[in-house]
Amino acid sequence: MAGLQRNNYSEVTEFILVGFSQQPHVQAAFFTGLLGLYLVTLLGNSLIVIVIQRDTQLHTPMYFFLSNLSFLDMCYSTSWEPYVLTQCFKDFPTISYTGCYAQMTTSLFLGMTECLLLAVMAYDRFVAISNPLRYTVIMSNQVCWQMAMGTWVLTFFLSVMPIIAIPASYCGHNTINHVMCEIQALLKLVCSDTPMSLILGLVISTFTLPLPFTFILISYIRIVAAVLRIRSMEARLKAFSTCGSHLTVVTIFYGTAIYMYLKPQSKESQDQDKVIFIFYGAVTPMLNPLIYTLRNKDVKGALRKLAGRKEKS
Repeated sequence: MAGLQRNNYSEVTEFILVGFSQQPHVQAAFFTGLLGLYLVTLLGNSLIVIVIQRDTQLHTPMYFFLSNLSFLDMCYSTSWEPYVLTQCFKDFPTISYTGCYAQMTTSLFLGMTECLLLAVMAYDRFVAISNPLRYTVIMSNQVCWQMAMGTWVLTFFLSVMPIIAIPASYCGHNTINHVMCEIQALLKLVCSDTPMSLILGLVISTFTLPLPFTFILISYIRIVAAVLRIRSMEARLKAFSTCGSHLTVVTIFYGTAIYMYLKPQSKESQDQDKVIFIFYGAVTPMLNPLIYTLRNKDVKGALRKLAGRKEKS
């Protein structure tokens, strides 16, 4: 971050976040809603992580990646929601140049990691259904850890390294029409044709969304083909049910992200972008544990076991 600030040719030392300060009647409702979403996100995802760790029946690749997803959702929400809550009632809150870049980089890094992790989870489901006899051999503990760590390392080089290596120039503009230092809102202030704007735009539009999403689609096409080869209708329904929760999460996450990041950008859409970001950044991490809990008998059973132990103790 220090290198970025030295190479930055503008005199911008801080940014002004417009947020909802121009709509005072919205601020109280926004604060209450965001606080509720954040608390439910922490509670729901932490329960998923605890239950999967404690219940040995859930020590499988599918639940290993689910606990990673829950941990990632908690990190992503914490990377921006507490800050927004503390600044919610301020008139045009400011954030330092370094703080803004740290916030943007962290949220971008975690968001991109989730994109790749969902693709890894799709591959896990494909192996489980297409090759069930060798599933535990193919998806061994070592392979699962390598795939999980690989998503974090790859995303670091795709998101964090370009931001650190390439300076940005803001030409004196420092007002961000957003609740936080979101990547697209910040890039709108960058001087035109700067390398950072072009490279980050390429990374987001190519590596973050289309490639992982295409991989997920191909995985599910092959999953459907494998399921259709199963003769028993009961076995088919069971195979599809193991993919239902993941497919629901993918639809919500990628549907919102693709609409937000790949649609044409304009000044008129900035207020709409803030609302879409709240759904993408706050509602989706809160929904993930609910989706997996409501649609998964194993998780619900493990939760009941955990509740029973606490009552006995």
